[in-house]
Amino acid sequence: MKELVYATDDKGNYTTALSSGWEPKSIALSNSIAEINERIEAAKAEVKAGQASPIVYYMELHKMDPQILASYVGIWKWRVKRHFRPKVFNRLSDKLLQKYADTFDITLDELKNFKAE
Repeated sequence: MKELVYATDDKGNYTTALSSGWEPKSIALSNSIAEINERIEAAKAEVKAGQASPIVYYMELHKMDPQILASYVGIWKWRVKRHFRPKVFNRLSDKLLQKYADTFDITLDELKNFKAE
């Protein structure tokens, strides 16, 4: 199977070429997955160290960014970012935390009592 892709020629100019198989796509996909997993592990470490709220971990786990999460929860992006701080997170109402839990498809208890393996 061949596919039209962008490539660079001998002079460094962009041109089109036919792909020679799945290997380039497999490498790119593998690199993307590895980067996502690193971000998830970094977020988990921050939460365990008390440097970030569980919202950060679940946001990364679900491959979201603050803007996307804000649209799902129905609040401003700056508020979502504020909720990344553990002190602020600990003062959030159960009603708001339930919106986050629903978005992440977890229980309120799982969100409040973070235990990532």
